[in-house]
Amino acid sequence: MTADPHTEQGLPIRLLHDRVLVRVEGNEGERRSTAGILIPATASVGKRLSWASAVGVGPHVRSIVVGDRVLFDPDERSEVELHGREYVLLRERDVHAVAAQRVEPNSTGLYL
Repeated sequence: MTADPHTEQGLPIRLLHDRVLVRVEGNEGERRSTAGILIPATASVGKRLSWASAVGVGPHVRSIVVGDRVLFDPDERSEVELHGREYVLLRERDVHAVAAQRVEPNSTGLYL
């Protein structure tokens, strides 16, 4: 049996339609500001989006590939556990953005 190129190696799942399986990066609780100040998970902030890594995509997903970093709303998610690890299942339309490299190799770094 060959590995599905649409999912992380070894995951016992085949995603359907426009579904994206992601693994949340880091701890969703406490975080640090750019100045190094610890911000507790209970701190009141506006609606905060989360970053995750795409580990699987369904056959009808057009803008995301395995390995992309995606931005999504953590309040609108479905969680699933596979092989003892927590993942989040999203629809492609629930992903707000895909991280892009700032500067491509051999480019000037200018945005026009």
